[in-house]
Amino acid sequence: MGRYVIRRLLQAIPLLFIISIILFVLMQNMGDPLATLGGRQPTRSEDRARLARQLGLDKPLYTQYFYWLVGNDWTMIDVDGDGVAETEGRRKGVLRGDFGTSLVSRGRSATEIIFERIPNTLLLMIPAELITIVIALVIGIYSALRQYSAIDNVVTTISFVGLAMPIFFVALGLVYVFAILFQRWGLPSLPANGMFDPRIGRSPGQLLIHMILPITTIAFISFAGYSRYIRSAMLEVISQDYIRTARAKGLSSRYVLYTHALKNAALPIVTLIGLNLPFLLAGAVVTESIFAWPGMGRLFLDHLGRSDTPVVMGILLLTAIAVIVFQLLTDITYALLDPRIRYD
Repeated sequence: MGRYVIRRLLQAIPLLFIISIILFVLMQNMGDPLATLGGRQPTRSEDRARLARQLGLDKPLYTQYFYWLVGNDWTMIDVDGDGVAETEGRRKGVLRGDFGTSLVSRGRSATEIIFERIPNTLLLMIPAELITIVIALVIGIYSALRQYSAIDNVVTTISFVGLAMPIFFVALGLVYVFAILFQRWGLPSLPANGMFDPRIGRSPGQLLIHMILPITTIAFISFAGYSRYIRSAMLEVISQDYIRTARAKGLSSRYVLYTHALKNAALPIVTLIGLNLPFLLAGAVVTESIFAWPGMGRLFLDHLGRSDTPVVMGILLLTAIAVIVFQLLTDITYALLDPRIRYD
């Protein structure tokens, strides 16, 4: 197993290198980062050539990529009503964990901006994922054991509705019912935006109540796919000969379900979870935008629209690293669950 892990990590190096090149080329063609530099007014024509030279944007694309990768002299930019203020320094480069300086956030480090938002995103995504997995396991297993029962039909209908509805429709529907209609009816309503009420201030209670609607939105959409996947996997396993043999030996239904059936049905479920977990880091773009939640998804959308290459590249590259790491962890989990799988 150790040799397999080392081999996979070594294979990840050229893969990340290729991914970074593709992302960098795409970002360089997305827009003009010198258009406003985050200010309300267009960059003055006399500043553009000088800034392009100082930022290295006047150099060939391969030179810009090399600077982004290994570092170079940089200029910290502060945009205000009087023009552009600059502070010179040196960037370490992505290979040493420095994604560069944001072009639109008044010279702040892209790494600082990204890691400032990650905790906010994880506050939403981790509880939503845990709730989804627990509820989907319970409902999916029950539906498989009680196939075509009334509850199975109800869950199937809800799942199909969840799969068919776009996430923005679910989010806006929850806001309309629990934030607007409940307030109109004089019932306790839920907040529809932000992480806390500015009039009350930051507190754990405020954070929890503001998390309810966005978490419910994410969990509802995810539950629809998870529950169908788990139901299908369990139906396939419980129809196998070894399950009938275990029951014929007199083993209890609970023991057969949790020791034999669920463990073998877990492999496709682990695959699904392993594919979804890396994107917890990237956040939920639509949900965070609707609920004005200051997370990674909203950060990505804001800075993508302004062609802030350092921040956007940092988010995308961290997501790519998370995908590779979680796929490796998924493969290791396969070996732990199924003794027939060997990597050495």
